[in-house]
Amino acid sequence: MEGERRWYIVQTYSGYENSVKLNLERRIESMQMEDKIFQVMIPEEIRQERKNDGTLKEKIVKIFPGYVFVEMIVTDDSWFVVRNTPGVTGFLGSSGGGTKPVPLPPDEINPILKKCGLMEVTKIDLALNEKVRVATGPFRDQVGTIDSIDEEKQEVTVLVDMFGRQTPVELSFDDIQKL
Repeated sequence: MEGERRWYIVQTYSGYENSVKLNLERRIESMQMEDKIFQVMIPEEIRQERKNDGTLKEKIVKIFPGYVFVEMIVTDDSWFVVRNTPGVTGFLGSSGGGTKPVPLPPDEINPILKKCGLMEVTKIDLALNEKVRVATGPFRDQVGTIDSIDEEKQEVTVLVDMFGRQTPVELSFDDIQKL
């Protein structure tokens, strides 16, 4: 949707992600685009690596090398500012020729934001084989049993009774209620 605050992926020269982030943040400030471009992020995670002497060393690794994530409202001006930042080769999902970029769907960006600590991770106090009520969707108000829990994706698989058979249904943590 036009005029909506969304996340986009910007392609950069590999190894230039940090300088692109810095350049873009400077351009946002100097061109007064703070009301259109909100956050610039390089998704990173800490990995443990074992050195030759057997000790563990923590290393920060870019999850998506060659890409910078930008939260923005796409207008002609904001698009121009990002596109013409030194080191930026283009937007992912923009085929060139003046076509506007495609935003990341929430189900793709939310796990990345959670992993990077930019979005709160919902903790759930549930266990396998526990009874829950489905709160939303076509199975609303049905009671089912938790078959699996995926903390990273914030999803559970609930077995609900459908036509006399146990049917697995994948639901987000927000779609269920503890009984």
